[in-house]
Amino acid sequence: MKTLQIVHGTTYLFHQAVSFWPHRLLLRPRESRDLRLISSQILIEPAASISWAHDVFGNAVATASVGGVSDRLHIQAVSVLEMDAVEWPVFDIAASAIDYPFRYSDADWADLGALSVLQHPDPSGRLHRWARSFVLGDRTDTLALLKDVSAGVSAAAAYEIREDEGTQSPTHTLDRACGSCRDFAVLFAEAVRALGFGARVVSGYLHDPTQDLLGSSGPGSTHAWAEVFVPGAGWITFDPTNRSVGNVNLIPVAAGRDMAQIMPVSGSFVGPADASAGLSVSVEVRAYQP
Repeated sequence: MKTLQIVHGTTYLFHQAVSFWPHRLLLRPRESRDLRLISSQILIEPAASISWAHDVFGNAVATASVGGVSDRLHIQAVSVLEMDAVEWPVFDIAASAIDYPFRYSDADWADLGALSVLQHPDPSGRLHRWARSFVLGDRTDTLALLKDVSAGVSAAAAYEIREDEGTQSPTHTLDRACGSCRDFAVLFAEAVRALGFGARVVSGYLHDPTQDLLGSSGPGSTHAWAEVFVPGAGWITFDPTNRSVGNVNLIPVAAGRDMAQIMPVSGSFVGPADASAGLSVSVEVRAYQP
């Protein structure tokens, strides 16, 4: 077990004082069997009132209402947590789902709903053909297939740090043959959806003390990956950027159908269109020292 502290800062600068609409914050790590949250707080300058709710995916959403006007908005989240994920997890997949293709139960199919439907157009069927290329034979091992698709993402596209907002469509990532971690997560999720799986994308942090993983600018950084629902095992984590399975280096914050739903910080300001002077983001994931 390891105890970590995460400090995530976001600073908006403006050429003049502006006022702010409420900001939606997804900054509180998701607790699970592998992760226990010890403390979590959000600090905002100028002062803001914060209300909490859970969205349809069970993410903890903070809404920050900033009072007054300012030429700077600083949002800092500080969390301390314990992680107990194993490096080589064993998944107890139901006998009915060990081999692909399989059929979800009616209840699972109804509950997965939109998580099993493509979110990006594929009019030429390119994504479907790419996904089907990993299916070898009439019956294939389900977990092996998912691992192959995950590895196939980073084989088809080189990793790049992309500072611009938004996510590439899966076919655009295949066309460019490069993308960021969030582009890889979307490509993987859409590919397995094309094969009939229910999948969701996840945003959070990558803990990389050895600094040898892709997607990290130091011992820790923001990161994106995906999860696939497999009967018996439940949600299985796949990080196509690093071709890994399981949560050993991953700290989830929010899960959703689409990346636009799980941005860490989103909001707007009231002022001239050219008032924005810049944005800076800093993330530290480190061993906790009380």
